[in-house]
Amino acid sequence: MSAPFLRIPPNTAGRDLAVGDIHGHFGRLRRALDRFGFDPRRDRLFSVGDLIDRGAECEACLDWLAEPWFHAVQGNHEDYAIRHVRTGKVDTANWRHYGGGWFLDLPPARQQVYARALAELPVAIEVPTAAGPVGLVHADCPVRDWRRLEAALREHYKRTRSHCQWSRERLARQDSSGVAGVRAVVAGHTPVTRPVALGNVFHIDTGGWQAAGYFTLLDLATLQAWPEPMTRPAAQQGAAEAGGR
Repeated sequence: MSAPFLRIPPNTAGRDLAVGDIHGHFGRLRRALDRFGFDPRRDRLFSVGDLIDRGAECEACLDWLAEPWFHAVQGNHEDYAIRHVRTGKVDTANWRHYGGGWFLDLPPARQQVYARALAELPVAIEVPTAAGPVGLVHADCPVRDWRRLEAALREHYKRTRSHCQWSRERLARQDSSGVAGVRAVVAGHTPVTRPVALGNVFHIDTGGWQAAGYFTLLDLATLQAWPEPMTRPAAQQGAAEAGGR
C-alpha cells in the first residue's frame, strides 16, 4: 500500500476541483465535467472516494485512476473490496445489497487487480492553494487539527482509517466546530441534497450516482461549489452575521 497520507504538489497551470462520491457513474461525471468546462490538460480532479459499487461503470475506475489529472482517496466501498480480497472478512450479503455485486461476481484474479489498485489510494490527501492547504477524506476528519492526521494514521491506522472512511457523526450532530490547521476539509459519504459547509468541513456528496441527484464540483482555490452554491446551517449564518456587525 502507498502512504495513507498524500501531499500533492501545487497546480500552477489550471484549477483543482473536488467531486463527491462517484459510485460507478463515470459517464455522468464526464458530462458534468464537460458542462463545467474541465480541461484535463490544465485542471485536476480530486475524488473523495467511493469510485465503485451501485453504478454500471465500476470497471472504468481503473481507467480514471490511470489519468495523471485524477486523484482519489479510499472510500468505504474501496475498503469493502480490499478487505474482501485480503481477508475475506466482509458481510457479502450486505455489500451486495449496497452495490458490490459487480465485484463479487468477478473472477478472483480480476478481483485482485482491482483490489491492488484501490489499496494504493491514500486515506487522506492534502492539496495546496494560495489561501492555505485543503484536505480531502471520504467521510470525516477524526482529529481536531488536520496537522495531527498524518501521525494518527501512522500510529493508530485502523481506528483512524475507519473514522475517515465510515463516520457520519459530524453531519448527524450538525457539528460546526470545524478542523484547525487547514483551510478546509472536503468529504462525501453521506448524501445531501445540496452541498453543506459545517465550519470549514465541506460535504459534497449530492448524489450524482442517484437518479434525482447531481455531481457537485468544488473549486479548491475559491471553495465555490457548482452547480449549486454551498449552504450553511442557520446557526452558522446567524453567527457570521453577528460577527460582521
